[in-house]
Amino acid sequence: MSADPLMDSREVLDLKPTATNPFHNRVIVRNHRSIFHEAMSLDGFNFDDPKWTPAKSDLADEELHVNEASNLEHYPVEELMKFVLVRRFVVHQTGKGKIDHHQCFTVVGDGNGMVGLGMGTDTEPTHALTKSHIAALKNMDYVDRFENRTIWTEMSGKFRSTQIKMRPRPMGFGLRCQPVLHQVLKAAGIKDISAKIWGSRNPIMIMQAALQMLQGGHNPLGFGNGIGGKGKRLTKGIGMRSKFQIERERGRRLYDFRK
Repeated sequence: MSADPLMDSREVLDLKPTATNPFHNRVIVRNHRSIFHEAMSLDGFNFDDPKWTPAKSDLADEELHVNEASNLEHYPVEELMKFVLVRRFVVHQTGKGKIDHHQCFTVVGDGNGMVGLGMGTDTEPTHALTKSHIAALKNMDYVDRFENRTIWTEMSGKFRSTQIKMRPRPMGFGLRCQPVLHQVLKAAGIKDISAKIWGSRNPIMIMQAALQMLQGGHNPLGFGNGIGGKGKRLTKGIGMRSKFQIERERGRRLYDFRK
């Protein structure tokens, strides 16, 4: 192989004979400085600056800009409700040993029908929190509400070993439910509801079960019961019934007389 005179730099140091050393020596250093170094020098870059540190390009550092990473650059992300419901320490066993991570679950919502759940895992707790926030923003979806305050009808669903039953309540009733479920409903903009949980009280299972029930009202027909399970013949694919469906079943229109 022959050296490229343009890309491969070549620095030669000649050591001439001296009184103590009668031999002539030559030291050749290749690729120590290239045309890129010269271009950086012309731009004013100082290679001898002791305070210079290389820039980081880690994935977590790139995702610190929440609006850009979630493709919501023009959306008022700062005005959304944000609840960090679960923080835990997880260990991943690999062939090279145990790798420790921090894991966060975050729920975000605008309090007006939009809510989302996100999970983030990273070696740094702050980066895990940021990742969960971004994932929650990407997973935001709409929840159909009655009078913008409660659910349309009584609902029950099961996610793994967690079973939840929700009931609509009159105005001023409030949120009377488990604390984790309370935060999810608050972010979704539901104000009057009562709920009961059977089985596992794992907060992660509760969050996922609640969002499957709330966001299942507009799933396509034939999806099942709207929350991932098999539907009954008469209610297959319905999930949470909307105002239009209830009006058709009753044969009369629903009017809101509250001001």
